[in-house]
Amino acid sequence: MRPPDRLHQAITAPLRHLGNALLDLALPPRCHLCRCFIPQTGPIHLCQACRTSLAEVSSPCCTVCGRPFTGAVSDHPCGACLQQHPPWEQARAAFSYEGGCQELIQAFKYRNRFHLRRSLALLIAEQLSRFAAACQADLLIPVPLHHDRLTMRGFNQALLLAEGLSDRWQLPLLRQGLRRSRNTVSQTRLSAAERAANLRGAFSVPDPAAIRAKRILLVDDVFTTGSTLAECSRCLLTAGAAAVCCVTVARALDPIQ
Repeated sequence: MRPPDRLHQAITAPLRHLGNALLDLALPPRCHLCRCFIPQTGPIHLCQACRTSLAEVSSPCCTVCGRPFTGAVSDHPCGACLQQHPPWEQARAAFSYEGGCQELIQAFKYRNRFHLRRSLALLIAEQLSRFAAACQADLLIPVPLHHDRLTMRGFNQALLLAEGLSDRWQLPLLRQGLRRSRNTVSQTRLSAAERAANLRGAFSVPDPAAIRAKRILLVDDVFTTGSTLAECSRCLLTAGAAAVCCVTVARALDPIQ
């Protein structure tokens, strides 16, 4: 017979802590970035110096796209968003895409360091939980990869991040809320206009009924020019979503134009 939950927790919690302590003693945890030993690690597995070095994206910023301002004293829409409002309602990134943050994301995506998904998801949650709550989302949806690229890479980084956020924020995750129905050339060397043209018609919604009248929180790893998030948001809204907000680990502050 299983003991009552509180008694069960009282018995098992100290054992878990002891087990973790013994594991740390045998295999001391290292910082994901500088690889130094961390005597008392947290779930993110970054030493204090490396965690502090990550450049947070914070106020004052654009209330629409989240781009930070220099010299401003309050949040307000930037000139680009006033000129042409993106299809999403609001977008926010946790950090600037530089230094340690860039290193973590590239190691995760291109060097198969899958364990970093938990740390990156926790970093998003740490920075953007208040924003996510204000969005009042009904569903989390990851930006999808085309089947060919998914086969080549072996995983969709946005989906892995969204799984962590779903658990942290207690939001339902619609894994296939979007489908990448057309493969596209790499966006890396394209201008903002070329990126938008490259992505036009690249996404579809397999089950419109699942997102109809729902507020969506769209998840990706990096906001560069916003073209991918814009095309995904447009596709979701056309299929009947009530609104779309976007969260990413990082934002490239000086995208190629």
